[in-house]
Amino acid sequence: MDYVPITPNDRKVMLERIGVDSFEDLLSGIPPAIPRARLKLPAGLSETELLKETERLARSNATVGSHLCFLGAGAYDHLIPSVVRYVAGRGEFLTAYTPYQPEASQGTLQAMYEYQSLLCDLTGMEAANASLYDGASALAEACVLALRLTQRSKLAVSAGLHPEYRQTVETYLKRSAGAVGLIPLRGGATDLEAARGLIDDQTAAVVAQMPNAFGCLEPVEELAQRAHKAGALFIVVVNPISLGLLFPPGAYGADVVVGEGQPLGNELNFGGPYLGLFACREDLLRKIPGRIVGMTQDGHGRRGFVLTLQTREQHIRRSKATSNICTNEAMMALTACVYLAALGKEGFKEAARQNALKAHYAHDRLIRLKGIKPLFSEPFFNEFALSLPEDPELVNRKLLDAGFLGGLPLKRWDPALKTGWLVSVTESRTREEIDHFVETVWKLIR
Repeated sequence: MDYVPITPNDRKVMLERIGVDSFEDLLSGIPPAIPRARLKLPAGLSETELLKETERLARSNATVGSHLCFLGAGAYDHLIPSVVRYVAGRGEFLTAYTPYQPEASQGTLQAMYEYQSLLCDLTGMEAANASLYDGASALAEACVLALRLTQRSKLAVSAGLHPEYRQTVETYLKRSAGAVGLIPLRGGATDLEAARGLIDDQTAAVVAQMPNAFGCLEPVEELAQRAHKAGALFIVVVNPISLGLLFPPGAYGADVVVGEGQPLGNELNFGGPYLGLFACREDLLRKIPGRIVGMTQDGHGRRGFVLTLQTREQHIRRSKATSNICTNEAMMALTACVYLAALGKEGFKEAARQNALKAHYAHDRLIRLKGIKPLFSEPFFNEFALSLPEDPELVNRKLLDAGFLGGLPLKRWDPALKTGWLVSVTESRTREEIDHFVETVWKLIR
């Protein structure tokens, strides 16, 4: 079919049909606080001039390349070995599309299979799918699985769960019978006494994050026991890097493990694309969303890979599908696979150890400053909450001018935490950088 350009009259007709006067009207729902790019370029620029102008504009962005990052809250600045970028950037992976004739795409299938295997090793679970969109949607899918499997109507969710994950779950359940009950925190971790009153015979799943959104470690063994005693599933949201030090969820009774895979070798990318981790017990295999790649032999006894399960509505009847998500994050999953293989078991443990040690070093130095106090008393991994003597947003603006990306002001999550400041420290930060950060904070608040 020949390309037919859209005329101004075509645009006018389409806008009238939609019920707006201009394209700008379509964007009216974007809050004014969110900046929009409006390039005002002189006419007739050469390519060289245009590149220089766009590069100048790009330099106005504050990134982990231009500033020292102490901001986490779900997306983290980790070191990525060069081999990860090299392998993931090879043409045969970078340009590959979803395998509609899967057995002809052995390289893509093997990458998915290796990723699934490594994720099972990491989480201590028996099965994993070939990935989902991101951590939040992976959790929502796990909650839907629990409601469908148990035929119950309630979820008991820890208040330590990332608020945006909770919002995603609530959005998924908005048109269903599922209800979310919030278990409050005590000292930064889930209150077990409060959990007792919220977990009953109508609870489909208990949901906790480990470490939680405030960086604190949760009483996951006790939560698992209480969930199972009530006949509910126990769903855990993990920071995958923490599994280099902490017990895998399979060891303390998790039924489903989900999480954000961005820390596993994936760039921050201004917010995406990211990677939804999803692993579970083997008996839940046919209930999970997405695709499962298996290893087999062909008629000549040679190893081969196949799509064993495809429970997505694009491949089977919609009424039989476990999810309406029709794709996976194969490129991000490949990157995670290469990252884990490049570090190996000992390297991965060391990365986790460096996260914990450097975070505790930064925490110990910061709480020695006059006016700064720990917000919670629970142990933490590589993220911790502090109370500042000044407005954290004001402190962050000053830190930005000094070359730092400061922690998250927690009043964005909870207005009651108006002095709360969530600081993240990864293996990317050196001792000298941490010391410089602490000294700069001290100058700004004294």
